[in-house]
Amino acid sequence: MKEFIITDAPTERAALVGLITPEQNEQKVEEYLDELAFLAETSGLEPARRFKQRMDYPNPVTFVGPGKLQEIKEYVEADKIGVVVFDDELSAKQLRNIEKELQVKVLDRTSLILDIFAQRAQTASAKTQVELAQYQYMLPRLTRLWTHLERQSGGGTYLRGPGETQLETDRRIIKAKISHLKEELQAIDRQMNTQRQNRGKLVRVALVGYTNVGKSTLMNLLSKSEVFAENKLFATLDTTVRKMTIGNLPFLLSDTVGFIRKLPTQLVESFKSTLDEVREADLLLHVVDISHPDFEEQIEVVRETLSDIGAKDKPSILVFNKTDAFRFVPQEEDDLRPRSRENIPLEELERSWMSRMQDNCLFISAKERSGIEKLKELLYKHVREIHITRFPYNDFLYPSLEKEDLVDNGA
Repeated sequence: MKEFIITDAPTERAALVGLITPEQNEQKVEEYLDELAFLAETSGLEPARRFKQRMDYPNPVTFVGPGKLQEIKEYVEADKIGVVVFDDELSAKQLRNIEKELQVKVLDRTSLILDIFAQRAQTASAKTQVELAQYQYMLPRLTRLWTHLERQSGGGTYLRGPGETQLETDRRIIKAKISHLKEELQAIDRQMNTQRQNRGKLVRVALVGYTNVGKSTLMNLLSKSEVFAENKLFATLDTTVRKMTIGNLPFLLSDTVGFIRKLPTQLVESFKSTLDEVREADLLLHVVDISHPDFEEQIEVVRETLSDIGAKDKPSILVFNKTDAFRFVPQEEDDLRPRSRENIPLEELERSWMSRMQDNCLFISAKERSGIEKLKELLYKHVREIHITRFPYNDFLYPSLEKEDLVDNGA
């Protein structure tokens, strides 16, 4: 698949486009464009300039208005911009019209995420899942790939031009490819299901959270493994499962793909076998980046995604990570505006969330290893409760955890 891969031009400059609507104000759009810029950088692009327009709803023909599209075109031509990225999914009609006007490569948020997944996929399983998602995304948008072929007209109902013939041929090829990939994924599902069954009745704990919140770093810290961790989005695509022990209590810990706002439905469906680790987990460690200005919305995105995959009611622990990167900006005394997240000290956030979540919430810094001992204690407590429901005769084997039990013992 080459449709979304843009790594052949790693320094290609890109313009970013977002809409201010009644549902999202300018501040929110700016935050979304920050995330889009991070996605672009992860994909190998260089974000150059942002364009925003206030509209009640996207233009069904060109997404933005004609005047704004002309402004983008002039900038693209003057500054030699190679890619324009839109922060929403574009229809085939919008893609075709925008590309025709701008004469450069046009990506939407979904195709950019698919491109990153394609770059990050390492195993045969991940590559198959990404390829399926790409084909599913491409199928309804095939019309824009053949705009250079004109359809014949005026020759009768049954006369068709080369564009239409080629389009129908491509549709058949892609549908056949999708069918074949689904069969491959069914085989992968069966294989992974067998692997999960072979693990026995050990308690399963899954790390979940928004992308780039530090799940893989925490996985490495807890299980002493070497899962790939990087300050980029979607560093982890393949689920990694490790057996670990706290005290003398064994359980399985898995690191899963990160979620993101507007995660393409094609990816959710094609990554079913990967997300099964979340669905079948006994306990979720929901990792949150407390230093992110919009962390509460990220929590909701993860919860909505968990609901979509049927895992919303699982027991979970909120783990607020990156306390070392938290920034507090005191509000001026004469500033009468409502406080923003930056104006709330970390101690106040801790009291607020811990009173809401009781003992199912804690604050750590995986980078500085602070709070890790408390996390192990809490993890032991929850895993023990689940374990003794399955093996009640083992209750005496796992007493309350003492401090000395946390010394390096494989945890």
